[in-house]
Amino acid sequence: MAEPTVGAGYARALLDLATNRGADRAVLLERAGIDSRLLEDQDSRLPFARFAALMRVAKALTGDPALALRFGETIDLSDFSIVGLIANASETMQHALTQLNRYGRLVVEVDGVGEADRFQHQMIAGQLWMTDTRKNPNDFPELTESTFARMATHTRRFGDTPFVLEVHVTHPEPAYRAEYDRIFRAPVVFEADRNALRIDPAWIGYRIQLQPRYAFGVLSRHAEALLESLESSNSVRARVESRLMPILHTGEVSMELIARDLGMSRQTLFRRLKAEGVTFEKLLDDLRRRLALHYLNGRRASVNEVAYLVGFSDPAAFSRAFKRWTGASPRAARSAGSGG
Repeated sequence: MAEPTVGAGYARALLDLATNRGADRAVLLERAGIDSRLLEDQDSRLPFARFAALMRVAKALTGDPALALRFGETIDLSDFSIVGLIANASETMQHALTQLNRYGRLVVEVDGVGEADRFQHQMIAGQLWMTDTRKNPNDFPELTESTFARMATHTRRFGDTPFVLEVHVTHPEPAYRAEYDRIFRAPVVFEADRNALRIDPAWIGYRIQLQPRYAFGVLSRHAEALLESLESSNSVRARVESRLMPILHTGEVSMELIARDLGMSRQTLFRRLKAEGVTFEKLLDDLRRRLALHYLNGRRASVNEVAYLVGFSDPAAFSRAFKRWTGASPRAARSAGSGG
C-alpha cells in the first residue's frame, strides 16, 4: 500500500476543534507541517503522518490529553465527509456499517486491511462484536479513541438501546480513564487482544435514513468517483510525481533521490514504473510539460519564472523543450492564453 492518507476535511475538523479549545491555528499548522492550502478542499488528501502530528500537537497546545475522545464525541462524520452523509442516507444501521467499510478510506486510510473489511462483525458466544482490524493500532491509539467514541455517541439518536455494550482496546489505560466511562457508558477493557465493540444485535435492524433514498444514490456516485481517484493516486507514478513537485524548481531531481525517498532501490522503482507503462524520464518530462502549461495559462508568471519553476536553469533550454512539447514557443503560448 502507498503511504496512507486522510481526507482534508477530517484534518480540518480536528484543526477547528483544537482552535476552538484555545490552540493557535498557525502554530498548529506549522508544528504539524501542514500547508493550510491543502485543507481548502475537503476532498483533497494529506499524509496520515501529518494528521497524526496534528493530533499530538493539538493535545499539547490545548492541554487536553483526551482530545481524541473529544474529537469523536463532538464532531459528526457528516460534518466533514461524504461518508457521514452516506451513512445518514442509509436505510438501516447494518446498511450504514456496510457503507462505512466501503467508503471509510475516503476519511482515513489505514495499514494492514487489504481487500477485507476494516470493521468485521462476528458472533462470539452469542454476543455480537465489531472488530477494527487495522494494523499496529497502538502506534496511534488516538484513531481508536476517536473512531469508537464517534460510533458510541452519534448512534444514540437512532435507537432505543445503547449501541455499545462493552469496549475492548489494545492500548494501556490512560490517566483520563474517567472520560472513557463518561463517553462510552459501558465497561472498558484496556490492553485487550483486539480493538472491538460489543454491540446490541437489535441495532442491525434500526432504521436511519435521515436523507431521501434519492440522496443516497447521488452521494454514492460521488463517493465512487472519489474512491476511484484515491485508488489511482496510489499508483507509483502518482507517488513519484508527489515527491517531484516540491523540489522540481531546484533542478536537483534524480531517480536515485526519489527512489530513496520512497524507500526502495533505483532498480525497484524502475521496474514498478515500467509495470505502469512509464519511465522516470518520461514521467519527469510530462510533469514539467503539464506544469509549464498550467503556469503559462494562469498568466501569473513570466516565461523565465516558469522555466525556473519547472526546473530549467537556462530559459533557452526551457524554450526548446516547450517547442518540443507543443510546437510553439512559451511566449506564444502565454499570449494565446491571455487572449492577446
